[in-house]
Amino acid sequence: MKARSPLQHACLNTALMSSLALAGCVAGCMVGPKYRTPSVPTAPSFKELNPSADSSAFKENSDWQTAKPQDTIPRGDWWTIFHDSGLNALEPQVADANQTLKVAEANLSAARGNLRVQNANRYPTFGINPFLGGERYSANQPYFNAASSNNGEGDLQLPLQLSYEVDLWGAVRRNVTAAREQSQATAADLQTALLSLQAEVAMDYFELRAADAQQKLLNDTVAQYAEAVRITNDRYLGGVAVKSDLTQAQTQLQDAQVQASDVAIARSQFEHAIAILIGKPPASFSLPPSPLPLSDTPPVVPPGLPSQLLERRPDIAAAERRTAAANEQIGIARAAYFPSLSLGATAGQESTSFASLFESSSFIYALGPTIGQTFYDGGRRRGLSEQARANYDSTTASYRQTVLTAYQQVEDNLVALRVLSHEQEQQREATASAVESERIFNNRYVGGVDTYLQVITAQTSALLNQRNDIDILRRRMDASVLLIKVLGGGWDRTQLPPQ
Repeated sequence: MKARSPLQHACLNTALMSSLALAGCVAGCMVGPKYRTPSVPTAPSFKELNPSADSSAFKENSDWQTAKPQDTIPRGDWWTIFHDSGLNALEPQVADANQTLKVAEANLSAARGNLRVQNANRYPTFGINPFLGGERYSANQPYFNAASSNNGEGDLQLPLQLSYEVDLWGAVRRNVTAAREQSQATAADLQTALLSLQAEVAMDYFELRAADAQQKLLNDTVAQYAEAVRITNDRYLGGVAVKSDLTQAQTQLQDAQVQASDVAIARSQFEHAIAILIGKPPASFSLPPSPLPLSDTPPVVPPGLPSQLLERRPDIAAAERRTAAANEQIGIARAAYFPSLSLGATAGQESTSFASLFESSSFIYALGPTIGQTFYDGGRRRGLSEQARANYDSTTASYRQTVLTAYQQVEDNLVALRVLSHEQEQQREATASAVESERIFNNRYVGGVDTYLQVITAQTSALLNQRNDIDILRRRMDASVLLIKVLGGGWDRTQLPPQ
């Protein structure tokens, strides 16, 4: 094999270097709007925690401000503020085994893969394309020169090829940016899914413990009513009570037994739901009974809860980043109005036989730009531009609506916590009165002053109020979990972005 001549080396180097140099010179222009984070309605604090604030100050769009999503701030193990060892043991299992979360993780991997694909378009494509083949022309084809040889010919090619589309107007760079924003939005979706699943575990767990409390109450009530049936039966056999007293007592007992049996359905369903959330089949998972005591209280919401905590919400960050990606699409659509430039270079060896393939005379190269410009497309580019702008307007509105909904969700749960706290105080007083009434009417019945109907009425009222006590506590715990969720994972001031 003969050595390549200096001229051939020079031609090859010139071809490659010229392509890269030209690409570097012409790339740099960017058409389309520069992205600015859309303004959103904000308030310095939440209305429920600062009722004296002038709400009229936040009615006009002129008071909207640019939010700064801070979803990357660590949320930590927010569930530990409930000081419940059972919940602390369940929550870490969500991130390890939940299959819905695995779907979100796979979506994030796909988004990152797309980012790598788009980023690869910023660089030239370089490869080899060898060819070995032969060709023979028909002697009967039009314009064939019969005097020429008709034995066919072979061709051997060993070319190195380089191609590069110059990013004249920023379309490639905007595609990369859009892919990056979409990747970040998908990452925020993953955090949204994780936070939602963790909150769902906590809510199901407190629902289960509330069901255990209801079960314990009803079991105790069944035992109490069974004793009442025994006493009433003794009084009936002794001729002190009438038959209707005994049947009423038996009916009350059977009704309590039905309620006690019915609670087991809800309890089992919550246990099954928790099993699925932590990635286990219900048949291999169980939680021992752990009644929620009425002495438990949800974590106390600190006064002056700052609205900036919402900046940690991953769904708000995801909406904002999709708005940024939509803005890049406007620039991509705009770039289609301008000429495109592609650079190509080929260098290698070509011959009709292996013997001469690597001779210096077999060296080939080609270099040249390709410029394209569309003059008429029937309105296609204009339609794509309008579509991109409309999509940007849509994502901007969705982003703002996500922020507004976040404020609503926080205010809703703050109201629920405040009202339920007051309601529980009222309910405990009502329960104490109902239990005392039951005791009084039972004593009056034993003393022969009242009929058993008053006892039945008092028992029904007492049980209803006791069950309401447990249910209000359950609702308070659920509202606390939801408040943590809608605040983005807690309310610790130390997790706020620096001012």
